[in-house]
Amino acid sequence: MTDNLAEEREGAVTPRTQAVPELTVIMVSYNTRELTLIALETLLANAGDVSMDVVLWDNASVDGSADAVAERFPTEVKLVRSADNLGFAAANNAAAAEARTPWLLLLNPDTETHPRAIENLLAFAKAHPEAGIVGGRTVFPDGSLNIASCWNRMTVWSLLSRALGLSRAFPNSVLFNPEAIGGWKRDTVRHVDIVVGCLLMTSKKVWDELGGFHEKYFMFGEEADLCLRAAKLGYRPMVTPDAQIVHHVGASYSESENRMVKVLKGQVTLIRDHWNALTRPLGIVLLVVWAMMRTLLESVTGRKPEAARPWRSVWRRRSEWLAGY
Repeated sequence: MTDNLAEEREGAVTPRTQAVPELTVIMVSYNTRELTLIALETLLANAGDVSMDVVLWDNASVDGSADAVAERFPTEVKLVRSADNLGFAAANNAAAAEARTPWLLLLNPDTETHPRAIENLLAFAKAHPEAGIVGGRTVFPDGSLNIASCWNRMTVWSLLSRALGLSRAFPNSVLFNPEAIGGWKRDTVRHVDIVVGCLLMTSKKVWDELGGFHEKYFMFGEEADLCLRAAKLGYRPMVTPDAQIVHHVGASYSESENRMVKVLKGQVTLIRDHWNALTRPLGIVLLVVWAMMRTLLESVTGRKPEAARPWRSVWRRRSEWLAGY
């Protein structure tokens, strides 16, 4: 690892003469001190018999995250203090480059691992090499379903459904809400287009075959790009309900308007990278129409004035997200 990527590495390093663990768990944190500590505690407590290296890459947090991890987990976690915020994609790539295990797991710092989740996910990945990339089921702290563990890809129809408000009007319809896969509760094994990076497992072989994340995706869109590239190589990503975790969505990116700008930036880039020349302009137009309609809807209804402010800002900043990454 080069000096410009990390200033300091802490934690116990297993000597090369010892048995190599099966799995490297990579957690990239940014100003999520308390959540990161809980994420590591639940991971280590509930990993079962899985032998693993745990790497915490701290993306130049200013909330004392790195010091807290060093104090709480001096030997259990390999801590990397990055001098700069490299973003999600580049940080995971840097950590994965040093992994010596046959399997990799990307796990968000705003998660809580349930018992046997890691063990079950690893067994599932081994049983389904055709998937290439696998994920699990995420829930909110109250136990209710968090659908954002997986998605289907954007299409002209899915973006048209978004722009016309059909996805919001009929959230449980697979026809009108295809990206969210309708009303599916994530309670069955299923092939999906996109496994989200909050809980994403793959083999080191597949990761290297794909070249990891494309680092131009600073945040949001990198896992979609990874999965779509995997599909082009013949893999079919999958999820299993037997690997369940809590995911506190967006804890490291709490400002809704900035988060939405980054999401749209990623989606514009995905369209440019993965759509053909004929549909690409239409996809961008539909994203613009959707953002405009959301801004108008939130402003006109007036139910919650605070809900309209972020969307007005997103609309004003459209040149920023239309540039993509």
